[in-house]
Amino acid sequence: MRFLTEEEEKQLRDTIRANSAWSEHEPKMDLAMNTGLRRSSMYKNLVWENVNWKARVVTVPITKNGDPVHVPLNDLAMRAMRIFLFRGGFASEKDATGRVVRNLAGETLNVNAHWFVPAVRAAGLKNFHFHDLRHTYANRLRQTGTPLGNLAELLGHRHLEMSQRYAHLSISNLPEAVARIEKPGKPTDTTTDTSTPETFATLQ
Repeated sequence: MRFLTEEEEKQLRDTIRANSAWSEHEPKMDLAMNTGLRRSSMYKNLVWENVNWKARVVTVPITKNGDPVHVPLNDLAMRAMRIFLFRGGFASEKDATGRVVRNLAGETLNVNAHWFVPAVRAAGLKNFHFHDLRHTYANRLRQTGTPLGNLAELLGHRHLEMSQRYAHLSISNLPEAVARIEKPGKPTDTTTDTSTPETFATLQ
């Protein structure tokens, strides 16, 4: 399972921004990294009619497993959505119809290999594909302590087993997790601890 480190993300963004043929596509990367949507869901199945601007939620009625998925939009995802709204030439959010993702010319696209693959290669990233942006989304959610059940819901996994692959990714947060269950009270004063190794042994 592959995901972007912060350093790799910077490399990729710098590479995309430095090339006029690729820079217009950065909002697509932003949307993918901040919603976890699969490429087909984002490019083909995400339509304005299923965007709830007030609740900041997008709905994809049919995903890979045949079930709908409801994805909250953070600030970066909202920014990308507004860029696509502008590209579509819509006067307001209420007027928007059809597919969301568009290029500078306002055209909808079905593929992204013409910019993503060469950009990744130019950035020097190894074995990284567009779907790995979804893994990056999942990894970063886990690193913030998102439970697997919530992660499964956000990714549209029908069964929790599908999300288990991300279970180990939160291991760096285990000390923080343990610290959260500490109860207030006077801690043991180790300087006055009269127990001995022999005393401890009797408790085993």
